[in-house]
Amino acid sequence: MNRLYLLITLFSLVWFPTFAQIDKVEIQRLSEESLLPSLNKLNEFLKIPNNGRFPDQIQANLNWCQKELDKLGFETQVLSAGGVPHLFAKGKIDPAKKTILVYMQIDGQAVDTTAWNQKSPFVPALKKEVDGKLQEINWSSLNDKIDLDWKIFARSASDSKGPAMSFLTVMEIFQQNQIEPAVNLKLILDFQEELSSPELDGIVQANQALFAADGILIMDGTRHLSNLPNLAFGARGIATATIKVFGAKENLHSGQYGNFSPNPVFGLSKLLAAMKDESGKVAIPGFYEGVNLSESDMQAMAEVPESMEEILDELGIAKADQVGGSYQEAMQYPSLNIRGINAGWVGKEVRTLIPSVAIAEIDIRTVKETPGERQIALLRKFISDQGYYIIDGEEPSLEERKAYSKLTSFDFRIGSQPFRTSMDSDFALWLEAGMRHVFGSDYVKTRQTGGSQPMAPFINILNAPAVSVRIPNPDNNIHGPNENIRIGNYLEGIQTCLSILSQPFQ
Repeated sequence: MNRLYLLITLFSLVWFPTFAQIDKVEIQRLSEESLLPSLNKLNEFLKIPNNGRFPDQIQANLNWCQKELDKLGFETQVLSAGGVPHLFAKGKIDPAKKTILVYMQIDGQAVDTTAWNQKSPFVPALKKEVDGKLQEINWSSLNDKIDLDWKIFARSASDSKGPAMSFLTVMEIFQQNQIEPAVNLKLILDFQEELSSPELDGIVQANQALFAADGILIMDGTRHLSNLPNLAFGARGIATATIKVFGAKENLHSGQYGNFSPNPVFGLSKLLAAMKDESGKVAIPGFYEGVNLSESDMQAMAEVPESMEEILDELGIAKADQVGGSYQEAMQYPSLNIRGINAGWVGKEVRTLIPSVAIAEIDIRTVKETPGERQIALLRKFISDQGYYIIDGEEPSLEERKAYSKLTSFDFRIGSQPFRTSMDSDFALWLEAGMRHVFGSDYVKTRQTGGSQPMAPFINILNAPAVSVRIPNPDNNIHGPNENIRIGNYLEGIQTCLSILSQPFQ
């Protein structure tokens, strides 16, 4: 009797549209069967360069995505603002079902091709570990067997074409097996996320009815350090600043003018050093003001499985900044980072010169209690309080050079805003049910991730909760050379989406 019931159940899943949750064993079977064709399609997708600064690259990726979504039965339309296209897609809408808006990032960071250990960042390389070192193997090796510890190296393999492709694979599984998702689906594909999605707010504002949803599923973000399947309920925002400290109006010979003309690198170094104390905390007055963690917040963070010793070993550092008592707690506060410094030349290009200018690029990660505008104002005031005269233009005038010994320019940009979603909302509980169904208790919930995602327009305008499903392995080198995604993570991403999207949402 049980065997007959199982056969009838499986037959109905394969041949008839259904809203019932798919059995865990069936989820595993369907995802494993789809893995090879999905990886081959990911290979094709990753070959398309995707720097959001270049319109031709945006268009090439948009065309590829639109073609795939059309084949999957979605109704697509291009929404543009500021000359930047975004792709919206809508599946069949059933008024009896809840609606989920799925956000997917398609663009990637710029690349330095010389720093990658392969032919090109846009020629995906399959690699395995041999004696502690990575070795490239032929892509056709996947036809014989698939080792879940193999990794695919390419720009956007993990951030975030890999997660997007795992979602599209589930749509193909649904289509091929005539399974209907348990929710209505709307999709928004973003081609300038790495530029902080400058036009997205306007797109959402102008199309509120189109985007209306009961929850937002974010297919973006790296997993917690445990590499367990991960739901993240918030993300920090980002603001950036460029600080230039000026010396003489031209580069000077260090022999002829050393001991006479001040080197702006020393001034910039002292300024930057004053921004943090010995414990690693930001010393800018008011920087952390407003952040208060409740007992329930602390309890939620304590439930995340992580070891300070293991994290330090993994990162190769002896001591962490003392901003929080744990990694999770540190992610709940705003941060200040020096992401780049430039002055003169180094290496084979080194020259005996006193640079005329020293430049620091700063990024500030913000939380809901510390908006970007406030943090930037605090940073600017701090620079002024250190005795610097901040000029208005790109270069100081001759009069300003004569009048002020400490000269700087200050330029800034406010990027994505922070967001945080309740961990016990109906939407959150639905997502958790989907995770438990396929992974049991082997998954983690994080209150807030350290990175940034452009969710604020959806949350503020649509008043909908947003949660990210985290798929890529934590050692994926996102934003840097040799970005990668572990095949086992990719497979679990397919299983995650398959379980969640077939989970009834009441």
